[in-house]
Amino acid sequence: MSIAILSNTYKASAQSKLEPVFSDNTYQLTGVAASSTGRIFVNYPLWSSTYKYALVEVLPNNQVKPYPNEEWNSWKPGDDGKNKWVCVQSPYIDENDFMYVVDPASPKLEKVYQNSNKVVKINLKTNKVERTYFFTGTTDNGSYLNDIRVDVKKQVAYLTNSNEGGIVILDLNTGSSRQVLQGHKSVLSDPYFKYIIDGRELTKEGVPAKFNSDGLALTPDGAWLYYKSITDHKLYRIKTADLLDSTLTRQQLAGRVNDLGSNFPSTDGMIFDQDGNLYFGDPQNYRMLKMSPDLKVTTWISDKRLIWPDSYSIANGYLYITTSQINKQPDYNNGVNKRTSPYMVFKVKLK
Repeated sequence: MSIAILSNTYKASAQSKLEPVFSDNTYQLTGVAASSTGRIFVNYPLWSSTYKYALVEVLPNNQVKPYPNEEWNSWKPGDDGKNKWVCVQSPYIDENDFMYVVDPASPKLEKVYQNSNKVVKINLKTNKVERTYFFTGTTDNGSYLNDIRVDVKKQVAYLTNSNEGGIVILDLNTGSSRQVLQGHKSVLSDPYFKYIIDGRELTKEGVPAKFNSDGLALTPDGAWLYYKSITDHKLYRIKTADLLDSTLTRQQLAGRVNDLGSNFPSTDGMIFDQDGNLYFGDPQNYRMLKMSPDLKVTTWISDKRLIWPDSYSIANGYLYITTSQINKQPDYNNGVNKRTSPYMVFKVKLK
């Protein structure tokens, strides 16, 4: 299903101020999660040999401690990956202050290590792992679980598979999961899309960069899931009632997907605030965009410090933003590290 959308002009709204929260001049971070009590957590994927911890809690004076402990952060090749972080991609904190950590368990973006890709639920009050969910039989060893959103009322989590393209639905009560929309255009990168940033096409080992279904966002009422690939200007959504209806055939479910058009940024992550505004990053143009409930898109922040705005978290009236600087990685620059500033976490007051 295709939906006519109002023209996206990207006109600038009032500028919002980026407030630095955390910086790391050595290790590349991707995700951030902020709790209602003011705690901040950051993850580091195991994408290169420049690596120390997978998941940390940010402490005063820009210090960190491995979370939930050193043991979980001690994985090395040959270890059992079921009870340790292998390659964490993103943390997410729900409205009850439980944290869900996505570990695609794909070190250096290779294959899934020993079926240990997982979501780990942590009680922030006790700092203890409450449950670990595995995906054997749902995903294969070529998958890369990326982003997650949790519906507390329905006790369901939704995840993207950014390597192969797909949406994974996880029942948090039973632990069962299934993957849907595989092969559908909505979860696959546009093969003709050229990702131009800093005046050139982003390539890896001479091959144009392609990233499949990556960012996703759940509306405040839990009724709609929005999602998209990075290397594409299209945005899609689907009713969660349809995603949860296991009686729908593959073709029937595909027919329930809403195509919102091709006027959207090539964002990495996405997030809704409680008023139904959707925030995206625009790495190609170093800015953040905001889409109102009536689908009008405006520039929210334009700032050269937004070097690949990656992941987001909302807590206590602030939106938290990470800059992962993927476009500066050696992999995308013929082996040369083009980074000139720290990896950052910023926050912006929403109102």
